[in-house]
Amino acid sequence: MRVAWTAVKKWVDPLVVMIVAVFVLGLLLPATGAVATGVDRVSTVAVVLLFFLYGARMSTTEVWAGLRNWRLQGGMFAATYLLFPLLGIAVQLLPESVLPGDLQTGLLYLSLLPSTIQSSVVFTSIARGNIAGAICGATVSNVLGIVLTPLLVGLIMSRAGGPVGGSAGSTLLQLLLPFVVGQLLQPKIGNWVRSHRIVTLLTDRGTILLVAYSSVSEAQVSGVWDGLTVGVLVVLVVVCALLLAAMLSLTWTGGRLLGLDRADRIALLMCGSKKSLATGLPMASVLFGPVAAAGVALPVIVFHQLQLATCAVIARRLAAGEPDAAVVAPRA
Repeated sequence: MRVAWTAVKKWVDPLVVMIVAVFVLGLLLPATGAVATGVDRVSTVAVVLLFFLYGARMSTTEVWAGLRNWRLQGGMFAATYLLFPLLGIAVQLLPESVLPGDLQTGLLYLSLLPSTIQSSVVFTSIARGNIAGAICGATVSNVLGIVLTPLLVGLIMSRAGGPVGGSAGSTLLQLLLPFVVGQLLQPKIGNWVRSHRIVTLLTDRGTILLVAYSSVSEAQVSGVWDGLTVGVLVVLVVVCALLLAAMLSLTWTGGRLLGLDRADRIALLMCGSKKSLATGLPMASVLFGPVAAAGVALPVIVFHQLQLATCAVIARRLAAGEPDAAVVAPRA
């Protein structure tokens, strides 16, 4: 029993399990009336607090110091904000008979998100890569994402016909302003925030779960889930898997073309192929209407679980010193 539980923890992210549970709760017991209004207001406050803590815990000095490795950082930026969005745009060519429009929109939104921090750094460490480069790259990606993701959503998704429901004012007040205030206060409270990790951990998890419940609940009341079938979910998983495989191949090959050493290539592979669920779900609640946010959230959650399971295997292969050809290819 203990061995089985250990295996489950390696392959399944507990956060994803909690999100799935909240999704089920939202489907079975959706909030209505005054309760729905209250949940929405609490979610807004939680998002503001979350991005304030993002700003307060990120050391500006460390970010600038890591930028000296311009080839690695440039490769991460290109993978996150150029190559991945191009793949997201390509997904829009799928007919809606294969994948519904709201899920295509969710995949496009996924492609515009910043990289993860925690899992990117953890897998880089397991694979014996450049940990400092991964920390800097993932951190810079998240800092830039506060500005770039809303801008790219407005520029690309509005032209693609996506349901962009947020305004510049809400983006400024709920995302960028709290982050800037956190950065300004970082010299005074940054050490305390970083030393009390439980504060940011609870805020991260709580905000994601609140946003997930609020979005799914309103979507259920509005009937947006009525057309979702098992077949559609299978197609979504396949498309997410293809996106991940493409980004793993592009980042690993791109690192070689950039002349990076093995440690830097590992950092590029782990940071450039991932997208942040912790940033993506709260930001979706601001950038989209509540109903649209529910459809957008599903591809982000599916891709998040796939990237964790796949990169866990790849990290172990890299740590064992397997050759390039075996890194992103399935084991025979």
